[in-house]
Amino acid sequence: MRKSFNRRQRGVFLVLLAIVLLLSACGGNSGGNKGGSNAGATNQPGEEAGAKSDLEPYELSIAYFNIANSKDLAEVQDAINVITKQKINATVKLTPIDLGAWQQQMNLMLAGNEKLDLLITSTGMNYGTQAAKGQLLPLDDLLAQYGQDIIKVVGPDILKAATTNGKIFGVPSVRDWAADYGVLMRKDLVDKYKIDLGAVKTYDDLDAVFEVIKKNEPGMAAVIPEGSSFSIVQSITPGLVDPLNDDNGVLPGFDNNLQVVNWFESQQYADLLKMARRWYTAGYIPKDISTNQTATEQMVKAGKAFSFMVHMKPGYENKESLMTGTPMVAVRLLPPVATTSSISNIMFSIAKNSQDPERAMMFLNLLYSDKDIVNLIDYGIEGKHYVKKADNTIGYPSGVDSANATYAPAHGWLWGNQFLSHVWEGDDPKVWELTDEFNKAAKKSKAMGFSFTVDPVKTEAAAVKNAKDQYKIGLENGTLDPDKYLPEFIAKLKSAGIDKIIVEKQKQLDEWAKTNQ
Repeated sequence: MRKSFNRRQRGVFLVLLAIVLLLSACGGNSGGNKGGSNAGATNQPGEEAGAKSDLEPYELSIAYFNIANSKDLAEVQDAINVITKQKINATVKLTPIDLGAWQQQMNLMLAGNEKLDLLITSTGMNYGTQAAKGQLLPLDDLLAQYGQDIIKVVGPDILKAATTNGKIFGVPSVRDWAADYGVLMRKDLVDKYKIDLGAVKTYDDLDAVFEVIKKNEPGMAAVIPEGSSFSIVQSITPGLVDPLNDDNGVLPGFDNNLQVVNWFESQQYADLLKMARRWYTAGYIPKDISTNQTATEQMVKAGKAFSFMVHMKPGYENKESLMTGTPMVAVRLLPPVATTSSISNIMFSIAKNSQDPERAMMFLNLLYSDKDIVNLIDYGIEGKHYVKKADNTIGYPSGVDSANATYAPAHGWLWGNQFLSHVWEGDDPKVWELTDEFNKAAKKSKAMGFSFTVDPVKTEAAAVKNAKDQYKIGLENGTLDPDKYLPEFIAKLKSAGIDKIIVEKQKQLDEWAKTNQ
């Protein structure tokens, strides 16, 4: 099953980046138009923008996150190259890089002259800084000439989220661009104790549900965070405020007349900490939660947890039911919202190192229009790595499972137009239509398209991160008493320079608003 940057891999990503993202899918091509009037279209050979018979052969170097078993990558790469040679007279060299080494490796590659054409970029991974330093190429002209399918599928409003200083430097993948927020619970226990989920309208209403579990299921936590790197509050905050790339200055209610405020000084944040503390002292949250390293799904599967906080998308319950090994039911408490961060947390950009930016854009365009390439990257080779099922979905071939698969379907959300990909068994065959509707219905932040460049206050940002590392997860999991430690946390943030960061962020937002509102 493929998962989007909206959960488990996101948990790892967030630790690496120290950001709130939330950012944050499953595989499927249901046929029909999705994501735009041409989202399901596949060009025939020779029809791609810029395709010419006199193009010289070129090898594209592509760097991306190594988040899944890719033992058969070379075989998949060869199959992709059969198509790309015919369409744009190019081959691809896929270079997966471990998340833990990603930032250092990219810094070295972009600072030097190492061959690199396309790379994953993100607002949470110095995208604005990379663009400002000239390490990424502006894409506006390249998109106009060679990226027509991207423009049709992604659309100008979404591309706007990838702008910095008025130029587009990255193209977001087509996936869930929004998230809604709530809690996933074990359905068997909800049914067993006749818990009325219809009565749960707010997070505070969960107390009564958790009390039932505490009284009747000894040894089982009533609620845990979204992941071992998350806090309870962390999976609520992005449904309330636009973090503006990081949460060092936020936009409450996704509007606030574009006035940036200190989230950690707000009454809303204090109330969330009190709720987390209440749950912790009541015994709903495990005592060792802030140091727990066991995956959330594994805790549910082992009978150690009843529910966990989540940000979601269509079909999320199905996916987590497969991961936990038991049916899960969702309680959605905050409606879907989309921000610059939720859209531009995964993009592809063209490196300044590229020796043929035009060819790089031609290939990038194929990722949004050619279903054969998309499905090769996402799932591997049909018959070996997956087979088609009777219900218009796909799954592992006989004798293959997640434990012995040689090409794991876990990274489709990274690559181009996910709406062109097959649907993995267990997901709703219409998952991409549902996701498209979800994206369109989501509330859009008034600061959509704004990307904060931290460089002018990078010293203060580093000091603020240290203060967060000391207090934030303990406060947000309820292990630290907010009456005592929240004032200390705020004082440490101010001493570290968060007010200076907020002033700089407001300055940049004001400048952005002059030409974008």
